[in-house]
Amino acid sequence: MVEFARRLTLLDLVLIGAGGAIGSGIFRTPSQVAAAVPTPGGMLLAWTIGGVVTLAGALTFAELGAIMPRAGGQYVWLSEAYGGLVGFLHGWAYFVVVVTGAIAALAIVFAEYVGYFVPMGPWATRGLAIGALVVLAAVNIVGVRLAAAVGGLLTVVKLVALAGIIGLGLALGHGARAAAAPAEGAGMGAAMIGVLWSYGGWQHASFAAGEAKRAGRDVPLGMILGTAIITLVYVLATVAYLRLLPLDVLIASPHVASDAVQAAIGPAGGSIVAAAIAASALGTAGIFTLTAPRVYWAMADRGLFFKGVADLHATWRTPARAIVLQTAWAIVLVLAWGTFESLVSYVLFVDWIFFGLTAAAVFVMRRRLGRPEGYRVPGYPVVPLVFIGVAVWFLASTLRAQPVQAVAGAVLLGIGVPVYRLWKRG
Repeated sequence: MVEFARRLTLLDLVLIGAGGAIGSGIFRTPSQVAAAVPTPGGMLLAWTIGGVVTLAGALTFAELGAIMPRAGGQYVWLSEAYGGLVGFLHGWAYFVVVVTGAIAALAIVFAEYVGYFVPMGPWATRGLAIGALVVLAAVNIVGVRLAAAVGGLLTVVKLVALAGIIGLGLALGHGARAAAAPAEGAGMGAAMIGVLWSYGGWQHASFAAGEAKRAGRDVPLGMILGTAIITLVYVLATVAYLRLLPLDVLIASPHVASDAVQAAIGPAGGSIVAAAIAASALGTAGIFTLTAPRVYWAMADRGLFFKGVADLHATWRTPARAIVLQTAWAIVLVLAWGTFESLVSYVLFVDWIFFGLTAAAVFVMRRRLGRPEGYRVPGYPVVPLVFIGVAVWFLASTLRAQPVQAVAGAVLLGIGVPVYRLWKRG
């Protein structure tokens, strides 16, 4: 029997955790956050709260990763805590909506920013997005070390780009400047939608646990250190934006990063930021292509997905069929939807259902197995309860603010119940 090769180091997992979150969000959402909380202090508070919530999630998930360091991450934890149906629905949602939709959206962002240098029409943009998806799939099939190296390199590129923005803000900025007239925003609740979207993705370090050299130690550390890096980068980037742009300009800007750099060093800054965003989007799509197929592999290994998906490539020891299947569906979504906004509109609602359930699984596993001997959540039970509370609040806020998208996501999730019954019967 072919088994996963344990080749991923702690550094690989940290870069997967950080790179999975730092995609296009920090370059696109600050204007939305500023519109919701139109004061410098409000913006910084929103991004800081997002970091604290994310760290609470990472600290909580880390206990599950320590006691169940297996390929599939959340899918395995949810299956063990609640049974096969909940685990299957998580994998089903990831395949139908969450990951494939995110990969397709990120590929389109990559192609759109390449279009900054080579103008393209809508279908040429989609063609380049599809080509990028195919290349990422090929890299991930050839080997986990190559895929992790490419993902790590692109993560470093976007961290360097963000470091440049931060450096320009601190060196050339003029201090946070309020809008010319006081503005009334939608409030912290609306701001957190954009913030939590930008922080999402850190948990992908857990999906590759089956290929970590020291999974019991490195998977928890990878998630925790990754979220710490994300929080630091996002707060400092917000400071830089506020120092380089007046708040009213920041609120009105659809391309905050480009406008901020252009304000600092002139038009050449736009090209630099466009290249950075293209690399950032491609790197995050590559990380999702690396990690999520391990969920489908774990499902197939339990007889709850297409049987062949459980086979690893004999030479490269990667879940090649799972990667191909995920990429094929992502290509369908690119062709069907074609825009970033359409693809991600209902992803968050479904994703946060499973965030809350996963955090609650810590209580289930402690009741079943007792207090673990190794890593334990610091501040238990307060830290997991804080994260669960935020998940419930976020779902209610999304349902109120975006009912169509939330209901659409819930319907797609519900379809997974009869699918699960059919698979079990088969």
